[in-house]
Amino acid sequence: MKSISLIQFLIEERRAGHINAELSLLIEVVARACKRIAVATNKGALGGVLGEAGTGNIQGEAQKKLDVISNEILLEANAWGGQLAACASEEMEDPQPIPDMYPKGNHLLLFDPLDGSSNIDVNISVGTIFSILRCPDGITEPKAEHFLQAGTTQLAAGYVVYGPATVLVLTFGHGTHEFTLDREVGSFILSRRDIRIPEETAEFAINMSNQRHWEAPMQRYIGELLAGKDGPRAKDFNMRWVASMVADVHRIITRGGVFFYPLDAKIKSKGGKLRLMYEANPMAFIIEQAGGAATTGRERIMEIEPSGLHQRVPVFLGSKNEVEVATHYHVEADAAA
Repeated sequence: MKSISLIQFLIEERRAGHINAELSLLIEVVARACKRIAVATNKGALGGVLGEAGTGNIQGEAQKKLDVISNEILLEANAWGGQLAACASEEMEDPQPIPDMYPKGNHLLLFDPLDGSSNIDVNISVGTIFSILRCPDGITEPKAEHFLQAGTTQLAAGYVVYGPATVLVLTFGHGTHEFTLDREVGSFILSRRDIRIPEETAEFAINMSNQRHWEAPMQRYIGELLAGKDGPRAKDFNMRWVASMVADVHRIITRGGVFFYPLDAKIKSKGGKLRLMYEANPMAFIIEQAGGAATTGRERIMEIEPSGLHQRVPVFLGSKNEVEVATHYHVEADAAA
């Protein structure tokens, strides 16, 4: 079977009327930047990119050297192409305008340049997550409020996982598709078209060390999974936790499963752990387009009206039936209260 490159796939999507030329070029630019990040992560200790950068990001988290490098690669790659009005990064407090010397486009790009970067020093998969929105009409200097659009308005979303292979997973709202980087030719090649996540699963991913801090409906749900065959679910469940969202989500995209980062007592004041605009919305779009579900435990993630660029939310996503059970327990508990 003849291989299909990312560029050929994007041309086909344009002909089908799913995307325009500007969005197609923007995806190419992001993919090219991610190839550079892949090279930097692959060099590891030999490239002098491991360890702390000695700086903090807007979230107050210590930045790894590769966080800073990945952020710079994405900003630099997207500055001059003419497809963007502005971009926003999880690592920066405010959106980055396009320099005046370059033409501006009609799109807004949001990204988490290196998700799971705490894993980089121990050689575990990390990744880049991105989301593309339309810039509101008549806005030439986008501010933070112009990025605050519900996930349902996303034009495209994707992630790249830097693991044994470098893999790009992408959606434009017409299915979820996977591309694998062929290092010999330097191109992303279509490896799976129209991915479907099984509705049933017996595999879940959650940070069990936070169990004592969870709300009662989460305790109930996970308690039932752990009870296995002898419990109310009458089947055994398996647990996985990479602590790199891209890696955990990619496992679900590959073989099904569910991922949870619920609300807990430690993070309740922040609203959750994961960022709505940089992580939850793009991942929810990708998962839903593959037949899965994505909620906060109480509402559909993509229907949330954002209140801030760095807003945090709880995240339940993956195989539809398990997400629905966990969400039902939370809604039921709220109604009873």
